[in-house]
Amino acid sequence: MNPSLELQLKTLPSEPGVYRYYDKNDKLLYVGKAKNLKKRVLSYFNKNLSGYRIKIMVGKIQRLETTIVNSEYDALLLENNLIKEHQPFYNVMLKDDKTYPWICIKNEDFPRIFLTRTKIKDGSEYYGPYAKVRPAKILLDTIKHIYKLRTCNLNLGPSKIDEGKYKVCLEYHIKNCEGPCEGLESKEDYDEKIDAIRGIIKGDFRKAKEYLVNQMMKYATNLQFESAQIIKERIDALEDYQTKNTVVNPSIDDVDVFGMTSDETAAYVNFFKIRNGNIIQSYTTEIKKILEESDEDIMEQALVEIRQKFDSHSKEVLLPFHLSIEIPNVKLIVPKVGDKKRIVELSEKNAKEYRLEKLKQVQIVDPERHTNRIMSEMQKLLRMPVEPRHIEGFDNSNIQGTNPVSACVVFKDGKPSKADYRIFHPKTVEGPNDFATMEEVIYRRYKRMLDEGEDLPQLILIDGGKGQLSSAVKSLRLLGLYGKITIVGIAKRLEEIFFPEDPIPLYLDKKSETLKILQRVRDEAHRFGVKHHRTRRKNSTIKSELEEIPGVGEKTIELLLSKLKSVKRIKESNLETLEEILGKSKAKIIYDFFNE
Repeated sequence: MNPSLELQLKTLPSEPGVYRYYDKNDKLLYVGKAKNLKKRVLSYFNKNLSGYRIKIMVGKIQRLETTIVNSEYDALLLENNLIKEHQPFYNVMLKDDKTYPWICIKNEDFPRIFLTRTKIKDGSEYYGPYAKVRPAKILLDTIKHIYKLRTCNLNLGPSKIDEGKYKVCLEYHIKNCEGPCEGLESKEDYDEKIDAIRGIIKGDFRKAKEYLVNQMMKYATNLQFESAQIIKERIDALEDYQTKNTVVNPSIDDVDVFGMTSDETAAYVNFFKIRNGNIIQSYTTEIKKILEESDEDIMEQALVEIRQKFDSHSKEVLLPFHLSIEIPNVKLIVPKVGDKKRIVELSEKNAKEYRLEKLKQVQIVDPERHTNRIMSEMQKLLRMPVEPRHIEGFDNSNIQGTNPVSACVVFKDGKPSKADYRIFHPKTVEGPNDFATMEEVIYRRYKRMLDEGEDLPQLILIDGGKGQLSSAVKSLRLLGLYGKITIVGIAKRLEEIFFPEDPIPLYLDKKSETLKILQRVRDEAHRFGVKHHRTRRKNSTIKSELEEIPGVGEKTIELLLSKLKSVKRIKESNLETLEEILGKSKAKIIYDFFNE
């Protein structure tokens, strides 16, 4: 560490603020926030620092800068702005270069309403942005179906209309516009429609319904039933749109909701903007982890960034877990029960589905990255020192102790390596004794691998509970391999994962890819074992029938079966065929036995 940096570390303030790390070329490496700058910055230079990437970054630091602010929230805002401006290499960033559509109510007489991706500071109103263009188009189409609005770009100032400068266009004649250009619609009536439309966009349908119902009643009173029916259809369209968008209790008003799921490499954050019980915005994004950031750190950054992106000023934010940060005039709530809890769960579900969709895409486009991620996840969940690139699974098969076989299947990088499968016939065990069979098979398998200098697996999976696992561990101890290879058992009933010397099993998430691979290894070992057990039992049954023939030994039986394949074909063969295979004397014995 250079003396200048060392001196800076000794004189850091114990105040909230932002710190910035620079390398020898004065390039910004990292921007961070802290409640206490001194504690946070010194933690990076701790000798017990964990995380490979963090160690690399710290090794590059040559100087640092700090900025003191009034609160941790101010630090978060400053950090967010600096990250967006400078894009440091070691910071996570919500990179999203796409431009999103807005619904614009133009600042003009008789305002037009349209979709745009560009915001102009001319006093117009912009609602959004919308993460996907389709919901925005559906909303706009619904509005245009309910209300007749102008689409022309004429200057409809009062003086222009009074002068009679314009004539109605085709839109008026096909009943898409009320003709404000000729003064056929008053500004008051038009503004009343615009006011109702603002409510629809914000998720408040009350004014729109009230306006349409009044229109319908007016037409009905004047016996204009066709016009009343048209308004009725518009009310139905509005209610249909409202039904499709109402997913929470209507009493939940002006709330932002965040959900998250994460794995070793990335976090996935979903955002709902809720107004009057309607989800009017939904957005999900992936955030790459760079320095093993915690979910709390990522959620804090996503909270500020996404609320800015979608121009949200809600005073209440629902979250799946607590954050240490406080935002002025905003309540951060982690609901425990009720509708608010359910909407957070729905947000989390959206984040999880987005993650699965991304993983499927990666599996197709970049299978190596997909495999690396799964191996990394398995290493963490199974508490392994290395990734389980080579897995071996064992299963015993027998019926009432007859024709026992043990199957060993091999998976490499999470996929079956069928050329390496092995079948074992127990030699020292008599009768149905799964524990003794497992002990013998594990010993034989790894004794031979050691003798022949083969690469050992990183993970051994035993199909069974604590008993079978303990038997396998005995053999590994005898071979001096216990502690060098991770070994676990998997019980079928509850899919419990057992570890040696640990009385409490591990329960993995049912959708976990780690559990799916372990189940596949277990099921493949069972399938392979049962297949060979059935073959052996079948061969044993065939041989037992031929063994009843006096004067016929095992070699004769094997020769016959290799040529004729089945007892049925042996029985149906004529004497000449049998003589060609066995000679005259043996052929006559077998022919006479089946034809007497």
